[in-house]
Amino acid sequence: MRLLLMSDTHLPKRAKRLPGPLLEEIPRADVVVHAGDWVDTDTLDLLESRSRSLLAVYGNNDGPALRARLPEVARAELGGLRLGVIHETGPAQGREKRCAARFPDLDVLVFGHSHIPWDTTAPTGLRLLNPGSPTDRRRQPHRTYMTAAITDGRLTEVALHRLPPR
Repeated sequence: MRLLLMSDTHLPKRAKRLPGPLLEEIPRADVVVHAGDWVDTDTLDLLESRSRSLLAVYGNNDGPALRARLPEVARAELGGLRLGVIHETGPAQGREKRCAARFPDLDVLVFGHSHIPWDTTAPTGLRLLNPGSPTDRRRQPHRTYMTAAITDGRLTEVALHRLPPR
């Protein structure tokens, strides 16, 4: 099972549209995961129409229209893997311990908010992934997204993809 992970698209504030390489990944993914801060409902509509399956949450910049359609926390069992999605996890310091305590029933937690790619594992085994942002690099050298696979109930082939400058 192939996953496409993204967050913090902030359309149309940070960009006019999603980058071409990211859009090309959508049909290849069995599940598209978006960890919030969409800003517009058009992007949600686009991903819903082009994705086989969408697992998504709202973020702190998302207004009432998005909050009416999306949860704050999403969970799914995918290929035997327990995956969760949330927008904010708080400060980087102590993140692994804090998230492991809050989500003891998950194998993987995808989050966003910081626009900083992140891939760590808590002592409990919880894998924490932040795909960064495909539209707003902030203080990062690149705009980014992630892909991954689920094989035999395990997360495999996790890859951070850097997008070319606009």
